Amino acid sequence: MSRVDDLPRRTPARAGALPPPRTLPPSLAGNPALPYPAIGQELSALRLQIPGVHGCVLGGVDGLLVTHNLQNGADPDDLAALAATMFGLGRQVGSRLGQGDFQQSTVRNEGGYLSVYAVSPQALLAVVGTDSINVARLHLHAPTTAARLGDLLDGVVPTTS
Repeated sequence: MSRVDDLPRRTPARAGALPPPRTLPPSLAGNPALPYPAIGQELSALRLQIPGVHGCVLGGVDGLLVTHNLQNGADPDDLAALAATMFGLGRQVGSRLGQGDFQQSTVRNEGGYLSVYAVSPQALLAVVGTDSINVARLHLHAPTTAARLGDLLDGVVPTTS
């Protein structure tokens, strides 16, 4: 019979081993200064450009929905929150492995995909697709869309609420 004291223990983290907590930028959700028509055009163009895309969500890194064009009945608020969760996990992976800032993350499930792309320090693009989507094509076009969305968001004055 082994004693509890004989079990292997995880060594305590060294002081300063974790990065300091990051403060989030002001939320984009509900900001009337956003160019919603132009954002909607970008989201629609990506959805129409790649067969199998059910829709797109533009959300904040805080998990709040900015806008969407979902066509499959999924809850856009839930997807914005899931995108922020994937961003948080990806950011931690990049930090712990010394690989830099979050760029993109994809989850494949039995019935489809959810891919999340960095748009700006404040925003994320989430794309929902079927299992038959051409993921390579998505990864080719979505970062360009994310960059254009980032340009549209650049210079928008955040609102405080």
